[in-house]
Parts: sequence; structure tokens; C-alpha cells
Amino acid sequence: MSDAPSLSDRPAETAKSGSDPSSTHLDTSFLIKALVPGTREDRRLRRWIRQGGAIAMSSIGWAEFLCGPVSEVDRQRARTVVGVPLVLAETEAERAAELFNVGGRRRGSLADCLIAATVLKAGASLATSNVEDFRPFEGEGLKLV
Repeated sequence: MSDAPSLSDRPAETAKSGSDPSSTHLDTSFLIKALVPGTREDRRLRRWIRQGGAIAMSSIGWAEFLCGPVSEVDRQRARTVVGVPLVLAETEAERAAELFNVGGRRRGSLADCLIAATVLKAGASLATSNVEDFRPFEGEGLKLV
């Protein structure tokens, strides 16, 4: 995400609770790469914004992003795009536990399960650069873009 006005001057459209098939949630890996001008992720994110789609992110993904390293400028630009991260509630925690078991109880996969559960509850799609990490959840309804 370079300094183009289309990103830095645009208020984020966050996904509302409930199903929103036009909403795209960003995984941490996608957001990090989208901050680099000219990357595939940067181009895709710009296209979704131009098309008016809602962009959101779970609080789990946001926390991963903030673990950085990340500059204050990039943090602000990312926050402008994703808006207020979606909170994790009991229903998402329960769904994440189910996904953890469906996904083979893979070491280090709990954060991905929590992100996937948030996306599924929102009825959104997930943009990730780590497709293989989320592929086990496609059978549970997760749509990867």
C-alpha cells in the first residue's frame, strides 16, 4: 500500500456482524505484503477498495500484525483500511476449537483457527498469502480469495 490517496484518504468500511458476502477479511500475511507498493497483494487490495467492497480484519490478525516490526506510519495506513478489528467472542472461540480439531490439531495453528472462525461468522472471504495454512478450513465453508 503506497501513499496513493485512494488508500490513505479513504475511511475504512468495516464488516458488520452477520453475513456479508462482499466483505473481505485480511489475514496478517496479506496485510503485511499489501503494505509493499506494487506487490500482488497491494494491487488486489486496491482493486477491492475501488470496487467498494468492505475490508475488515479480526483482532487476532491485528494483534499478529502489531507484533511487527511495523512503523507507526504503516500501522496508521493499515488501520485506515481495515477499520476497527473485529472482536473475538465466545462463539468464535468455540468455532475455532472445532476448526483446530478439523485441521488436524496442528502446532501453531490456533491463531489461524481463530481468524478463520471470525471470517466464517461474518460470512466473509479471507485474503491470505498463506493459503495452505487455511486450506483445511475450506471444507468448513471458508472462502479463500
